[in-house]
Amino acid sequence: MDGVKEVRQLDDKRLHWRADVGGKTMEWDAEITDQTPDRRIAWRSTLGAHNGGAVLFEPLSSDRTRVTVRIDYEPEGIAQNVGSAVGLPGGSVQGDLKRFKKFIESRGVEPAPGGARSTAKR
Repeated sequence: MDGVKEVRQLDDKRLHWRADVGGKTMEWDAEITDQTPDRRIAWRSTLGAHNGGAVLFEPLSSDRTRVTVRIDYEPEGIAQNVGSAVGLPGGSVQGDLKRFKKFIESRGVEPAPGGARSTAKR
């Protein structure tokens, strides 16, 4: 993900994020509020920069999946407010999704059904 410098998994439900946003380093803790393997992951911040959202995975066929991302956040400061007004966060998410697609397609191997999945580095 563009701008993300570090994600630490604190426990099964909590993560600590550090990212560059609009030229400013920001940190926050988030909790996973819903995780359904191969279908959905949702989160909300609990400390620091306010944000939350969900990523949904919808199988379309045996080799195609629709990925839907919803992110809620509150821009802080003039640079983030201006960036938000001109649509920069949406462009960043689109770039992240393209890189994710390329990464997944380059692997060529599906995870074992019901296998453990991690959204963060430990």
